[in-house]
Amino acid sequence: MRVLLCPFGSPGYLYPAIAVGRELLARGDEVYLLGRPEARRVAALAGLATVDLQECGSPLALHVGRWMVDGAQQYQAIRHAASAVGADALVTSVLCLGALLAAESADLPAIVLGFATHIWSYQSDGLREPDAIRSRCAVLAELLGHYARVRDLVGMSGSAAPRGDRALIGAGLLLRGSPALECAGAQLPEGLRHTGPCWWEPPASGSELAEIDAEIARIGKPVVYVHLGRTFGGDSLWPRLNAMFTGSGFQAIVEQGRSTAPEPAAGADVLLVRKPWLSPLVERAGLVLTNATSAPILGALRAGRPQLVAPNGSEQPFLADACVRSGTAAVLPTDPAACAAALGRAWGSASLRARALQIGVGLSESDGAADAAAVLHLVSSGRVYA
Repeated sequence: MRVLLCPFGSPGYLYPAIAVGRELLARGDEVYLLGRPEARRVAALAGLATVDLQECGSPLALHVGRWMVDGAQQYQAIRHAASAVGADALVTSVLCLGALLAAESADLPAIVLGFATHIWSYQSDGLREPDAIRSRCAVLAELLGHYARVRDLVGMSGSAAPRGDRALIGAGLLLRGSPALECAGAQLPEGLRHTGPCWWEPPASGSELAEIDAEIARIGKPVVYVHLGRTFGGDSLWPRLNAMFTGSGFQAIVEQGRSTAPEPAAGADVLLVRKPWLSPLVERAGLVLTNATSAPILGALRAGRPQLVAPNGSEQPFLADACVRSGTAAVLPTDPAACAAALGRAWGSASLRARALQIGVGLSESDGAADAAAVLHLVSSGRVYA
């Protein structure tokens, strides 16, 4: 089987697809990754063949920050690449609408690698969620509106579209978290499955880790790993970070991720990094603070680390609520003056730590990439999975 991986290019989307690609390769499949030069370099490091996105259409077609506006470009680039390699199946990212339409038009199965938890409507509702969370139905309706617009742009509006949220699921939507992160009593829609993290990341060099260890030892305080995501027009975390790590009993390793310019205060015990990996940093920390995106959440849980969450937009409120609901995280206050005390409580919470360890054991023992590869083989042969 020839498989085209067409994930978004940022690590939180790219790395899980690479994990699945490596598993497919080990099973004897022919695997290609479509991406820009930086994504192709990472894929080549993982032993995968690549296709140059810039030769298949818009070079920004798989930029996650443009998912709402580049669906038609995604469609054209993925159709071109799938034809060029003779693909029999696709592996893509949640929100990559062009990939779903390209798969449909070429009559190819496509599995979708999702977030750590489900963010759309359940087939049957569980316990009531907090009113502060955006309605799952509203989010689903918005996404289906974007999907219909892209479908029209690529000339597919005259053909029968998949019914309801099935349009966003493809041949299967694989959630990378645990059932423990879902609403109690809720039933997932047909076509969804929990696989676990599909974890892969480039190896960290010994020299880089030695430099980080030297800085940790120099400051000599317990470590909090901070992973910054996009703010979506919300508040920067920096006023709160400065309040927590200036003259306190903790130090922070802050991964800048896709955030804006850093703003550490003079005298703050903060080590700024921008690394293509996070596991070694999580392992050095006793707690993880995040805007609540899938990669740091799953990284924290795999290591059994409790979390503080400070969500902004997009999927972040849903994932943050899932962590709090599961008993693995507390919410970071918006008032900087209250943050140091909240950090101390979360660090010292035996219940948060025990629950994170409990869920983390299942996630660390799961083989999400193997499960995803098995699902792809099933749907490619015309069968369905339970």
